[in-house]
Amino acid sequence: MAVKHTSDITITVGLDENRIPEEISWTAKDGGIENAKSKSMMISVWDHDQKDTLRMDLWTKDMPVDEMKQFYHQTLVAMADTFERATNDDKMSATMRDFCDYFAEKLDLKK
Repeated sequence: MAVKHTSDITITVGLDENRIPEEISWTAKDGGIENAKSKSMMISVWDHDQKDTLRMDLWTKDMPVDEMKQFYHQTLVAMADTFERATNDDKMSATMRDFCDYFAEKLDLKK
């Protein structure tokens, strides 16, 4: 199948003298995002040949711990939603959401 269109996503990481991230920004012009600032990101890529996940986790040195906990919780919830859409496995998706509720409760994230 021939590719008819491409879309670029660009991530720029500003580093300090010790190569620790100080700034993260990203651009996805097709999504209307231009140089959006971020304090943390997680990227997972499936390597079909190796049957393994490649990961990149980045956060700036001034990312607050309370926001990191919230970021992880929201990412887990999004993963449960994506898992359900990708697999139609309602039972495991519900189990994942139960864990998300437990995670939020233990970190006192639920108001």
